[in-house]
Amino acid sequence: MEEKIGMTKLWALFLVVFVLLQNAQAAADGNKSRGGMRRLAGAPGVPVPMTLLTSAVAMGAVCLDGTPPAYHMDPGSGAGKNRWIIHLQGGSWCESVGSCLYRKASSLGSSNLMNKQIYFGGILSSSPLDNPDFYSWNQVVIRYCDGASFAGEGYDAGSGLFFRGQRIWNAAIQHLLAMGMSSADQVLLTGSSAGALAVVLHCDQFGAVFAGRGTTVKCLADAGFFLDAVNVAGWHTLRYYFGGVVATHGVAQNLPRSCTSHLDATSCFFPQNVIGGINTPIFVLNAAYDTWQIRESLAPDGADPGRAWRACKSSRLACNAFQMNFLQAFRDQMVGTVLGVSRSRRNGFFINSCFTHDQSEYLATWNAYGSPSIQNKAIWKSVGDWYFGRAEVRAIDCAYPCDNTCHHEM
Repeated sequence: MEEKIGMTKLWALFLVVFVLLQNAQAAADGNKSRGGMRRLAGAPGVPVPMTLLTSAVAMGAVCLDGTPPAYHMDPGSGAGKNRWIIHLQGGSWCESVGSCLYRKASSLGSSNLMNKQIYFGGILSSSPLDNPDFYSWNQVVIRYCDGASFAGEGYDAGSGLFFRGQRIWNAAIQHLLAMGMSSADQVLLTGSSAGALAVVLHCDQFGAVFAGRGTTVKCLADAGFFLDAVNVAGWHTLRYYFGGVVATHGVAQNLPRSCTSHLDATSCFFPQNVIGGINTPIFVLNAAYDTWQIRESLAPDGADPGRAWRACKSSRLACNAFQMNFLQAFRDQMVGTVLGVSRSRRNGFFINSCFTHDQSEYLATWNAYGSPSIQNKAIWKSVGDWYFGRAEVRAIDCAYPCDNTCHHEM
């Protein structure tokens, strides 16, 4: 009996040592090749503290409530010390003084209410296993507290609301340039959701900052390809909503001239009307069945008074044939529009057939076992291949339900 127990202990010890050696070798191989490996999603990394940009207040660059803007920064190391990722936080918009007053009392309108530290994941991870291409870069998250994708300019005396998104953008970028970004040899502007729309609107502005410096500048918009689509009642929910954002925040003056020279300001808040005129290389990462757009643009409660879409919006498996056909038509519009506006071979895209929203910030969808892929290429590899010019990436998935790698949210 004692001999059996001894052998069991030895075998268990052998297994532990074997696993540790395998992990060490995998990490070493990942560091050597920068190819890394995909693994199971686990706990978040080290929390990154918030920094208040108090110097921006003198420039009038403040949140909705007048508090200073903020950012989080994880400094680069080794070869990444001279490379920067700037990530614009998302979080919808406010389209009226009333909704902005409500937003003011949250972390999306006041730096006083923001978490003082956040965890970086996905494309912002500092782990070479999770994020092989960008793990050692300077990684910065600019907090979103203006409600108009960093594009507003105005002040409402009656409510005391500051619509200063463009000033926040300017102040943050100037501050980071002074911190060392001005000498960067590679930079990537990223964002998710409303932050991804901000990437589209500011991509060329970002590129212009580095003109003549020999810096590689590119942009990545994740879950920001908001379509001017018809809802289930036959009208344009998002156009009406975006019209309110543009008017309330005074956005028109800060929109790309390549668009406003021939279209109205609200139209130029839609990425489909802006991307074609962007000169800086840009990558579009989006789910063809974007869940935010399904719930808030295609089938919002106001367009569905009988609540016929309630179950479908909660689970794709509850959608009837008519509803699924409607969603397939939306997917076709998404694919056709992306192809239409991304003709430049310098641009890239990854449009998968998943019911989700935002895929670059989380390990589970960025780079883990079972994370989404198209033709066996995961999101992290697709973005990296495009950024570093290792391969052209213009990936479009077949229609639902063909993709078994999706992480569906509904």
